Amino acid sequence: MKKGVEYTGEVTSLKFPNKGYVDCGEDGIAIVKGVLPRQHVRFVVSKKRTGYCQGRLKEIVKQSPLEDVTPACPHFGACGGCAYQTMSYDNQLELKKSLVQKILDDAIKNRKVLDKATEEYVDDGRDYEFEGIIGSPNQWAYRNKMEFSFGDEFKDGPLSLGMHKKESFHDIVTVDHCQIVHEDYNKILRYILDYCADKNLPFYHKMRHEGYLRHLLVRRTITTGQIIVGLVTTSEKQYEDILDIEGLKEGLLALDLEADIKGIVHIINDGVADIVRSDETRVVFGDEYIYEEILGLKFKISVFSFFQTNSLGAEVLYEKAREYIGDTKDQVVFDLYSGTGTIAQMVAPVAQKVIGVEIIEEAVEAAKVNADLNNLDNCEFIAGDVLKVIDDIEAKPDMLILDPPRDGINPKALEKIIAYGVDRIVYISCKPTSLARDLAVFQDQGYKVEKACAVDMFPNTVHVETVCLLYKENI
Repeated sequence: MKKGVEYTGEVTSLKFPNKGYVDCGEDGIAIVKGVLPRQHVRFVVSKKRTGYCQGRLKEIVKQSPLEDVTPACPHFGACGGCAYQTMSYDNQLELKKSLVQKILDDAIKNRKVLDKATEEYVDDGRDYEFEGIIGSPNQWAYRNKMEFSFGDEFKDGPLSLGMHKKESFHDIVTVDHCQIVHEDYNKILRYILDYCADKNLPFYHKMRHEGYLRHLLVRRTITTGQIIVGLVTTSEKQYEDILDIEGLKEGLLALDLEADIKGIVHIINDGVADIVRSDETRVVFGDEYIYEEILGLKFKISVFSFFQTNSLGAEVLYEKAREYIGDTKDQVVFDLYSGTGTIAQMVAPVAQKVIGVEIIEEAVEAAKVNADLNNLDNCEFIAGDVLKVIDDIEAKPDMLILDPPRDGINPKALEKIIAYGVDRIVYISCKPTSLARDLAVFQDQGYKVEKACAVDMFPNTVHVETVCLLYKENI
């Protein structure tokens, strides 16, 4: 294969999350992102490496047999958010299940160890129970948070507000008919886009570092029916009067929505990086937080709070985690990478004490507030990096719950976690390849995977959660 040349072939297999191996016959095999098994695709070779090539997808020449439905969303294909809308939900679950199981099988069942007698690598006899995948209660309108970006869909085009265009860093697609959120989101997005466009307010240019409009944050609770809206802009004084935040507020409150707007905030962000953050938060209406309920517990969340984006799916995930956690009576439980303390508070009523560690200070403060809301006095939440903080905790855990970021656990932190020597560990992962890497270390140090289960928290996308139960072998 030659760089810059187009080829056509069939996707013979998929590597998580969406890298396909495309067989082009005598021309060879290339790796192409954004494809599905058994599709026929046309691509151009973008990189050539020793032993393989990378290609950039140009066209789906022939659909996969897995693609058995018409996409429900008019933005599908242009928007970079969803990838699986051409598949029925059953086919989505089956694909995710097979990808996760393959990753775990390679990390657990198919591990090889050196037989000292024969000096050959042999199957070490490990096995585990893979419980398949649990689907989300809702395939559509399941998200409780969205971060929309201001921009244009093409250079110097009209103002747009929505998601990044597929495979694009700059272009923004207006997604005012998005199907993975409630219709309330679409009404709010369309109103704010029209309002700002009518006033000719410029969006913030990421490369030139100038402009005004940056992001729109919307959270809508599933169980309590509350909404908080956050408009993110720079602090450019020349645009504040033009914006007329009070006028914007009145228009938002007049919208015909199913849920109630409980808060509107104006967030100032003058940072250079294209991330959502606050230099200053101004409350325009109501409060800067809303309340959600999961498994009988109440949680106070702001636009910035770390919280599972699929509330009903989170109940499914946490029920499975609670099943794996099992009996914790009279035990000290460490919840490492605890976020806003959802899992810790789920375990607290049936444990002696739960200690949560989380690096994001705001999440820790929220966890403390939520523990008070739920009348839990045996939870302690500590702000800091797990790698550093656990050295200073005097208590020793009887069991561990791990829910690390997407990239998994820092190797040095993993050493300290294993050194506790607890009998049981429940590991919750949002990236199965990171989980597999960490499982290899756990197994080398005497832990065995008893069972695992995938949980689909993100229908129509490539993402999936995995829950894993480990126990220490008596060796």
